[in-house]
Amino acid sequence: MKKLIALLLALVMVFALCACGPKAPKGITLRIGYMPNYASLWAVMTGIKKGFFEEEGITIELTEFADGAAEIAAMEGGSIDLAYIGKGAHRLCILGNAIIFAPSSVHTEDKLVCAKDSGIQTVNDLKGKKIGYTAGSSSETTMDGALAAAGLTRDDVETFNLDASNIVPAMVSGSIDVAVTWNPYSSMCLEQTEGSYEITFSDGSTNMSSWICLPKYADANHDTLVRFSRALFKAMDYGSNPDHADEVAGWCAEQTATDKNIQLVQWGDAHWFNIADMKAAMSDGTMKGYYEGVQSDMVKGGNITEAEAHDTTEWVLYDVMEEALDQVG
Repeated sequence: MKKLIALLLALVMVFALCACGPKAPKGITLRIGYMPNYASLWAVMTGIKKGFFEEEGITIELTEFADGAAEIAAMEGGSIDLAYIGKGAHRLCILGNAIIFAPSSVHTEDKLVCAKDSGIQTVNDLKGKKIGYTAGSSSETTMDGALAAAGLTRDDVETFNLDASNIVPAMVSGSIDVAVTWNPYSSMCLEQTEGSYEITFSDGSTNMSSWICLPKYADANHDTLVRFSRALFKAMDYGSNPDHADEVAGWCAEQTATDKNIQLVQWGDAHWFNIADMKAAMSDGTMKGYYEGVQSDMVKGGNITEAEAHDTTEWVLYDVMEEALDQVG
C-alpha cells in the first residue's frame, strides 16, 4: 500500500510539473503582403525556411502586391494582416493609415536607370528628360530627391506616372529616358534595354523599409506583433550575414519565380539590419533618427505638410521593437 501511495504521489508530481512547464505558443496564421523583390522577401522567406516562424507557432500566407499603397488598401479591406513597405508608403504611416512595428533595411544612396542615348551622366543632366515613376511609392520620393539634388523641379522635366510593371516596357520602347523604380524592375530595365545604365546619387535622405499593420490591428494584437517580430529578427540576423546571401537569394527567387542572380544582385541595394544593429540603434537613438529623417524628407519633398508631421512615436511602435529585441538575446 505504501509503495502504491508513493507511486501515485510521484505521478501527481510529474503531472503537476508538466502542467507548469512551458507551453507551446497558440498557433496563428498571418496573411503577409509583399512585393516581388529581395528587399521585401529576404527576411520573411528566411524566417519561413529556417523555421523561426514555426517556432513561434506562426503560419505565414504570402500575397504579392505591386507597391505599399496597394498593400495598405488590402489591409483596410481585410485581406491581409501585415506587410512590408519601402520608403514611399511611409507617408501613409505618418498620415495615420498604417503603423510601423519593425524595421527591415536602410540605405542612403539611390539609383536611376538611364537610356543609352539619354546623355545623362549625373542628376544635373535630368532637365528636359522624360522620367517614368510610380506615384505613392519609393519611386516617387526617389525621383523628387534626384530633382532636388540637381536643383530642379517637376516643371523642368516630363514625368509619366506608370505602374511599376509598365515602367519596363516604357523603357524598352524608348518612351522614357529615365526609369525610377525598384528591383526587380530596375534590373529588368537594364537587361531588356540595350545600352541602358545606372547612375547613383545621394541627396542626404534616409531610405527606410519597414513592416506595418493597421493601427487598430496593433491595438488588438500587441503580443502577435511581438511574436512575429521575434521570428523576423532571428531571420534578419541570419539573412544579413553575407555568407548566407546566396542561399537567401535562392529562396526569394523561388517565391518570385525568377532567376536567383536577379535576386542576388539586389544584395547591394541596402544595409540589412541584424539584431546587433537594431539593439544599438534603439539604445542610442539612431533608429528614431532614421524615422525622423524619413519624415523630414517627406516634408522637404512636399509629400506631407509641416502640419501633417508628428512625433515618430505616434506612427512607429518602438515598444514592440524593444520587447521583441529583449527576447531574442
